[in-house]
Amino acid sequence: MNLVRACDACLRRTWLVARLAGWIELARHEGKRLPEVLALADELLLAAVAPSEIARTLQACERLDFEAERAAYAAAGLAAVCRHEPDYPGALRDDRAGPPIVSWAGALPAGPAVAVVGTRRASPDGLEVARGLGRGLAAAGVTVVSGMALGVDSAAHEGALQAGGPTVAVLAGGANIAYPRSKRALHGRIREHGAVVSEAPPGFVPRRWCFPARNRIIAGLASATIVVQAAERSGSLITAELAMDLGRDVGAVPGSPLDWRSAGTNALLRDGATVVRDAADALDLALGVGHGLGTDAEARTAGLDPALQTLLRRVAAGATSIDALALTPAEADAALVGLTELELLGLVRRGSGGTYQRVLG
Repeated sequence: MNLVRACDACLRRTWLVARLAGWIELARHEGKRLPEVLALADELLLAAVAPSEIARTLQACERLDFEAERAAYAAAGLAAVCRHEPDYPGALRDDRAGPPIVSWAGALPAGPAVAVVGTRRASPDGLEVARGLGRGLAAAGVTVVSGMALGVDSAAHEGALQAGGPTVAVLAGGANIAYPRSKRALHGRIREHGAVVSEAPPGFVPRRWCFPARNRIIAGLASATIVVQAAERSGSLITAELAMDLGRDVGAVPGSPLDWRSAGTNALLRDGATVVRDAADALDLALGVGHGLGTDAEARTAGLDPALQTLLRRVAAGATSIDALALTPAEADAALVGLTELELLGLVRRGSGGTYQRVLG
C-alpha cells in the first residue's frame, strides 16, 4: 500500500509555503491575517508576501522533482495524503485555508476527538487537570488532540498515554522531528500509541507563524476544544477562536480571577464557553449528555468488571492513594487506569494530594 498519496499540485503548494516561510512571517508582522494569507492561491500568495521573489521562486518551482518530494516523506517514516484523497481527514475539509497535505508518524486513531490545550507555563494544578482530562477522555476511547508544547499540551498527552488511550500531537514543524527537543521521548511514545501530525514537509523547522497555523489543525481535528489555563493573550485562545469559527464546541476550566493563567479561560466562560471541571464534563462536551455516566452510584456498579469492584471496595475501605493501592510500578499503572474508569463512572472522586474518595449515592 502506498503510504504517500499526494498530487503534484499539493506537493507544490506545501513546498511553496515552506520556501516562503520567512516572507510569511514578515507579512504577519505587517498586519496581514494568517488565515487569509494561507487561503490565497499560489500566484496570489507569492505576490502578497514576496513580490521580489516571484521570478526566482517560479524558476525553482519549475525544477521541482515531485517524486523526490514524495520519497522524502517515505524516507522520514511518514505517511501523507493530500486533500484530493478520500482518506484526507474529513474534519479539516471545513477550513478553506486547511493544509494541502497532512503527514503523520504512527497511526491516526478513528472515532471522536477532543483538543486539550493551554499555557506553556501552567501551574501544578493546571498540569494535574490537563493530565486528568487526558486520562479520562482516553479511557473512554476519545482521542486527545494537542500540540505537544510544554505545559498543558504535554500533560494532556501524558494523561492519555497513562490511560492507554489514543492521542494525536499536531506539530508546527515536520512530523518526524520532536519540537520542543526536550519532548523527544514523548514524541516517540505518541508515535507508538497514536500519531504525530503536521502540514509541514519532513525536516521543516518552524517559524513563529507556524504555531498559530498549527492551531487551526488542532481545532479542525477535534469536535470540541477545551482550554485548561491561558493568559489574556494566548495561542490557546487562538485555537478556541478557530474552533468556534468552524462551529465546534469550546469548553474552559474556570480559575481564580487572581491567577493570570486563568484570565483567558475565565474570559471564554464569560463569553459562553462550557464549564469543564473534570473528565465527566469533558465527555459531556465531546459526546453529548447521556454518555453513560449516570447519577445513581449503585446502578452504575451493576455489571462492573470484578477488578474494578475490588478496587472500589479497597478505596471505600480507606486505601485512598496510589501508594496504598499498589506495591509495584505495574500495579500502580493498573490502579491509575482503574481509578480513572471509576472516576468517569462517578464512583470515585479525586481529592487533594492525589487521593481518591468513594462517591456514595
